[in-house]
Amino acid sequence: MSAQVQPPPPEQNQLEMFDVFKIKGRDKQCRRILRIVGKFFPARTVSLDVVKNHLEEKIFPRLKNRRFTILYFHTSVQRSQNFPGIAALRSIYDAIPAAVKANLEAVYFVHPDLQARLFLATLGRIFFTSEVYGKVRYVSRIGLLWEHVRRNEIEVPEFIYDHDEDLEYRPMMDYGQESDHPRVYGAPSMESHVYSMRCIS
Repeated sequence: MSAQVQPPPPEQNQLEMFDVFKIKGRDKQCRRILRIVGKFFPARTVSLDVVKNHLEEKIFPRLKNRRFTILYFHTSVQRSQNFPGIAALRSIYDAIPAAVKANLEAVYFVHPDLQARLFLATLGRIFFTSEVYGKVRYVSRIGLLWEHVRRNEIEVPEFIYDHDEDLEYRPMMDYGQESDHPRVYGAPSMESHVYSMRCIS
């Protein structure tokens, strides 16, 4: 009788259900894309060890032998809800295998707020290696992202487009001078994800 495959722990299930980390699509230089949606990260309920195990088992092996870029959506990330903390980020970064780091060629940082910009400007070179720090590219609007990424290969959650539209009418939100639009977006449901069809237009 063959041994049964044990299901992943509930915490890892959250990372998979929410599509926090997803490898899909290519940029305009034919490099694979690791998409990260910061708002979907369940920082309150998932331990650091589970995150590192998930990356080691599901993500890193698929990036070891190919060039890739990171597409990180910082949209609506809140320190108290879905930000894992500086120490955790450093631990995750240190756990990335050297072979994977060597293949990382760009980091597209979408919707950076003032706090994120200040952090990277002051501590980025210390927190990351100077080589990785130099690969970060700020993308303030979705429209600018399509200069680098093939839009028909990337799924962009609807709330990111909505936030982008808010920034057009209330640009001071870029610098943390205004609160977000009163629309309320909850965490993605367990049953489904809603993505905009605008990404394939």
